[in-house]
Amino acid sequence: MLKEFKEFAMKGNLVDIAVAFVMGAAFSKVVTSFTGGIVSPLIGLIFKSDFKDLKYVITEGTANDAGEITGEVAVLYGQFLTNVIDFIIVAFVMFMLIKGINSLKKKEEPAPAAPAGPTQEELLAEIRDLLKK
Repeated sequence: MLKEFKEFAMKGNLVDIAVAFVMGAAFSKVVTSFTGGIVSPLIGLIFKSDFKDLKYVITEGTANDAGEITGEVAVLYGQFLTNVIDFIIVAFVMFMLIKGINSLKKKEEPAPAAPAGPTQEELLAEIRDLLKK
């Protein structure tokens, strides 16, 4: 059973998937930092605030002695939009990557057509000739 598991785990496809998963996780962090550090501040200029901090407050909270607001109920749409932008960037890059890989693959040539056999008339003529002998 251990031998079978080793063979399964070392198949090329499984190892490729593991490498792709690790690279995808690292790429996701890069995109998140790009969105949070570059895109969000630029979009935040439009709203005149930090884009990630945009929220719709449903119930106001109260400030405690330390100055922290507690009990606030809010819809954090800025964080949601940041995550949507992250997703769109990752999806677009993955699309372009797959499109590039597909264009690099060899175009599969169609199999050559089977050689045409003799026609019915040719077969009948051959049979006739054999019967004459």
